Amino acid sequence: MQALFLAHGSPMNAIEDKEYTRFLESFGHTLNPKAIVIFTAHWESEVLTISSSDQEYNTIYDFYGFPEELYQIKYLAKGSSQLANRIAESLDRKGIPVKKDTSRGLDHGSWTLLQRLFPNADIPVVQVSVNPFLHPEKQYEIGSALQGLGEEGILVIGSGVTVHNLRMVNWGQTTPEAWAVEFDDWLIEKIEKDDLSSLFEYEKLAPHAKAAVPRPEHFVPLFISMGSAKSLTQAKVIFRNYEFGTLSNLCLQF
Repeated sequence: MQALFLAHGSPMNAIEDKEYTRFLESFGHTLNPKAIVIFTAHWESEVLTISSSDQEYNTIYDFYGFPEELYQIKYLAKGSSQLANRIAESLDRKGIPVKKDTSRGLDHGSWTLLQRLFPNADIPVVQVSVNPFLHPEKQYEIGSALQGLGEEGILVIGSGVTVHNLRMVNWGQTTPEAWAVEFDDWLIEKIEKDDLSSLFEYEKLAPHAKAAVPRPEHFVPLFISMGSAKSLTQAKVIFRNYEFGTLSNLCLQF
């Protein structure tokens, strides 16, 4: 079970019929994980926090101004305290401080993807927060603490967006801006070359990095999912397009 970085994009991905959502649905049919560990850009904490419960999650609608249909969706997956404990122990062994949370629901960084991939909500989910202000190398180390889960059929997902600058979206635009494409091209090249040293310094080296990543919370799940793979030799792009000119739907499998 190879780790994934998936673009969660707009909450509208939960209800819209378009190329990306059709991809997620078809891709989900190729996967059969025993459990899911998902790092979501929409849960930030200074100390890495792990959902630890065996109960059904509440569905969090952490957005406003969207169609009423979106607020009626419930993704009632259950958690796994056993897997949460195991993840906490693995991180602790690496010297990474962790906390557990027994009450938080699934935010839209998690459920909008999962309800497309696994609509039956019958796979245990452990949701994990991110600290966007840790250095990329530290994010990678967080992921590396989870190496081996994939071999047991546990799917690790980093949920974010590579090019995520809401001030630069162009509503209604159907062709991508060149600078957004160039940033993703650079990322893909460095990932395929397993050039971690350059990736860790993307802020200095990547073209248009400040425009693509004005704030890193949506970007750091990429490093976590990369780190959870034993190597990047099998890394590949599994989907790529752009909405509103600049919002990237780049998805990678490691």
